[in-house]
Amino acid sequence: MGLALTSRSIDKYFGFLTRLDNGSKKKLIVKLTESIEVKENKEFDLRSLFGAWDDSKDSDEIINEIRESRTDKDNLAEF
Repeated sequence: MGLALTSRSIDKYFGFLTRLDNGSKKKLIVKLTESIEVKENKEFDLRSLFGAWDDSKDSDEIINEIRESRTDKDNLAEF
């Protein structure tokens, strides 16, 4: 739900906006039009965020990969 303006407030905004150049007015029209178009609500399945680890490797292989990918913090280049 958005902010509702009175006719008086809308007239004040319109008075300000009429002083804009045509290019700016067109950009504003496009943005306002896009903001009122009905947007499709995409359903989100919360169950997609959790589940069992799915991999063909056994736990020892995964642990070894993690250990081998670690970097030695003592060998960092100084700036």
